[in-house]
Amino acid sequence: MADADGLDANVLTRDAALLQDTVREAGRLAQSMFRTELKTWTKGASSPVSEADIAVNDLLEARLRGATPDYGWLSEESADDATRLSRRLTWIVDPIDGTRNYLGGHDDWCVSVALVEDASPVLAAVFAPTSNEFFFAARGQGTTLNGTPVRASGGTALDFARVAGPKPMVERLNTSGGDIKLHPRIGSLALRLCRVAHGGLDAAFAGGNSHDWDLAAADLIVQEADGRMSDLSGDPILYNRREVTHGVLVAAGRDRHASIVAHFRNRPLA
Repeated sequence: MADADGLDANVLTRDAALLQDTVREAGRLAQSMFRTELKTWTKGASSPVSEADIAVNDLLEARLRGATPDYGWLSEESADDATRLSRRLTWIVDPIDGTRNYLGGHDDWCVSVALVEDASPVLAAVFAPTSNEFFFAARGQGTTLNGTPVRASGGTALDFARVAGPKPMVERLNTSGGDIKLHPRIGSLALRLCRVAHGGLDAAFAGGNSHDWDLAAADLIVQEADGRMSDLSGDPILYNRREVTHGVLVAAGRDRHASIVAHFRNRPLA
């Protein structure tokens, strides 16, 4: 038996269980190393990495790739293997999203994993152990937070205290010209976006230069909670392409998302 898009339902069920068990285990490992003395270094210009990132990545890769050797693999902490481009199904992984916060002893970090079919996520799990938030979504089956179904908030009104993201982006929504109260920064992008899915936030922005591994799981989690996540033109995000970097994105409940996209369509970024 296959779902509407052709993916075998038994495979999807098997992979859903594998994903949830593995992400929970990865979260426990990350939590066990949280606020301990860790070796750290910098990759690229300024991106921090720690031995915890690598340990969690190794666990995820061993469990997920070990069980599904024919799937592709794209992780922030693994060398990119171009064979993923030819795979119908690919795991997209951020072992610790919000490494700066993790290393700083702050709570807003998570493990984020999605299974992508061609260019779209079909399974997603995001686990923030310190705040005990486990988001899970399967295509066509809704989103749960700690096992309870959740939905994004409805309506189009904007309470800026419930909109998270880079300050310049949020302020561009303010048409009154007056001062606005901004939501405190959420350092984990995946967690920021996921909090739209249960109505903790009305909307969330991702600034430019986000990557597949920051976004793929949160995207499905928002979509399955009756929300939308897209670029500012409203176009959906495509994953597991050769280029894995994305521009400015917004997530919100469907009506509010449409309103925000229309706002930026009339007031495009310079």
